[in-house]
Amino acid sequence: MKIEIWSDFACPFCYIGKKRFENALNKFKHKNQVEVIYKAYQLNPNAPKVMQGTAYESFAQGHGTTVEGAKQRFDAFTQNAKTVGLTYRYDIIQMTNTFDAHRIAKWANTFGKEDEVTNRFMKAYFTDGMNLADVDTLVNLVSELGLDGAEARKVLESNQYADLVRDQQLESRQLGVQGVPFFVLNRKYGISGAQQQDYFERALEQIWSEDHPIETLEDGDAEAACDDHGECGF
Repeated sequence: MKIEIWSDFACPFCYIGKKRFENALNKFKHKNQVEVIYKAYQLNPNAPKVMQGTAYESFAQGHGTTVEGAKQRFDAFTQNAKTVGLTYRYDIIQMTNTFDAHRIAKWANTFGKEDEVTNRFMKAYFTDGMNLADVDTLVNLVSELGLDGAEARKVLESNQYADLVRDQQLESRQLGVQGVPFFVLNRKYGISGAQQQDYFERALEQIWSEDHPIETLEDGDAEAACDDHGECGF
């Protein structure tokens, strides 16, 4: 089973949705046969590399609301995050561009560490108040996970993986993705938003059952059964 997840490190519901999905996946008895692929998406591709003012002011300006309205939205996000054990700190958050963070995540994927990097970047953004557009910050974060900081810096100071990030963003538009998180299961079903854990659990079971219909084993005792006409053999 293949599951593709379009998300952005700066998306509050992507972090929540990732946590709920992972909780469901951890309960799924066929977990080891599920391939999870992360795809890049940017909610605000025009976000600056350095935020001006407070997060409340930045959000209010970008979403046509007031600072008080932004605080209310952030409070709702924070309370929602608590339901899955996450801590959001909008008082210190740095609402900046995530393009380079996506590039370095794709580099990390070549070492099988994109999931770890995704978790760390989301925590860095929402909990630790780090600037994910800052090269030194990104290098330090991937170094924490055992990746080569010097190599990561070379990637960030180049244009590597930029085309891949853009291709994945284009792919999302071709699939009709209009918001994230967005989960694509076996290129057959799409799940939009941070659904509840039990929803993901049912979806995993449904896809698995469709892909693995019950098969009759050969060489068994076929006569020790009853047919549709009530005839039973021994």
